[in-house]
Parts: sequence; C-alpha cells; structure tokens
Amino acid sequence: MADVQRAALPTLPADSFFAVDIRVGKVLSCDAFPEARRPAYRMRIDFGALGTLQSSARLTGRYRAEELVGRLVVAVVNLPPRQIGPVRSEVLVLGAYRDGDDDDVVLLRPDTDCSPGDRIG
Repeated sequence: MADVQRAALPTLPADSFFAVDIRVGKVLSCDAFPEARRPAYRMRIDFGALGTLQSSARLTGRYRAEELVGRLVVAVVNLPPRQIGPVRSEVLVLGAYRDGDDDDVVLLRPDTDCSPGDRIG
C-alpha cells in the first residue's frame, strides 16, 4: 500500500529542491496575530548574517507565544514574501502536521546547538 501511495506523489527535480534555502533561525519575539484569518503568531526571527526576518505562523494549537521566544526553528528563507493582513511574512517556518491535522503543527528544529543562519542541507 505504501508503495502505491509513494508512486502517486509528484516528483521534483533535485535542482529544484537544492534551490530551496533552508536555514536555522532564533525566535526573537512572538506575539498574537489577531488579524489573521486562522489563529497565528507574528514572529521576528534572527537568521545571523541574513538579518532579522518576520513570519506569520499557525502554531497556536501547540505552543504558547512566550515559550517560542529563544527557540531555534527551521525556515525557508528564499520564498517571495506574502502579505498576510498587516504582516509581511518573509520566511516559511517549517513544521510537521501531526496526524494530518493542519491545526496541530510540531516545529522542526535542530536537535543540538546551531547558530542563527546555519544552512540546512
């Protein structure tokens, strides 16, 4: 059964995947974002030499804003910015949808110390 499901997935050329710039960031601030259509946080994230970038992330189902501050996260930094209400989301913070539930996101993060801006490969 798993082979059938995997065969149905679209393929992606390796060059396309390697063009995605995924970096480690450190959350500097995290605040409620009541203007979002679905519950979300507005986050400022330090990416080292890339600077501080902003994101809107739907993490409210599992995390409190104050516990995200200081945490390392993994994010895509080279997607075009998206305007989400009054927030210009500049990076896509990555997480796993637990049991397929897009309201229960588990953040991806390094399992040991990394520096803001470290590249994921």
